[in-house]
Amino acid sequence: MTPNEPILRHTVPDRILHWVVAIVFVFLFVSGLALFHPVFYWLSFVFGGGQFMRWLHPIAGVVLAVAFAWYAVPLVKENRWLPADRAWMQNMVRYMRKQHEPKDTHKYNAGQKLMYWSMVPIILLLLLSGITMWQPWFAPSFSAGMRRATGLLHAVCAFIMFVGIGVHVYAAYWTKGSVKAMVRGYVSQAWAKFHHPAWYREITGKGP
Repeated sequence: MTPNEPILRHTVPDRILHWVVAIVFVFLFVSGLALFHPVFYWLSFVFGGGQFMRWLHPIAGVVLAVAFAWYAVPLVKENRWLPADRAWMQNMVRYMRKQHEPKDTHKYNAGQKLMYWSMVPIILLLLLSGITMWQPWFAPSFSAGMRRATGLLHAVCAFIMFVGIGVHVYAAYWTKGSVKAMVRGYVSQAWAKFHHPAWYREITGKGP
């Protein structure tokens, strides 16, 4: 590998699935607000009216779960928690202030791994709770009390996911080059060496 040769960080399928998840989530969150409280119902007109939005929202939820599973399953190994991740968490604020450099961070840092592992149960809970409210197909099979409980769970999980993705977007913006990598797929060797040195050594075969 030549010194100026870029490194492939995200394959085309990974990038497509990532953006599918992102776009579908935006639709689900906005349409979910319209379904959650009457004050937000005006948002339904953005999606062609209340009836069409109510029909499309649960289908989009299934698309989100399938796309995320397709994206996440191959990344399980790369998101295993390692000793270096504990060190990353301890120095997280110093990294943000550029007072400290990561030493043994692999392809994904501890923050990205926490995002990954938090989304797995959250999306599963959103899918399962959403099924209990899916009219007219599944909701009649559940009691009104069950639907109220799962409705609350659904709203809480959606809010947690919203906050998590907000932090994820902020971190991607703060780490210059991250967004470009998810658009174009490649990063420079200097970027990889600084932010993910263990991954850089693995890809290039170069020492510290």
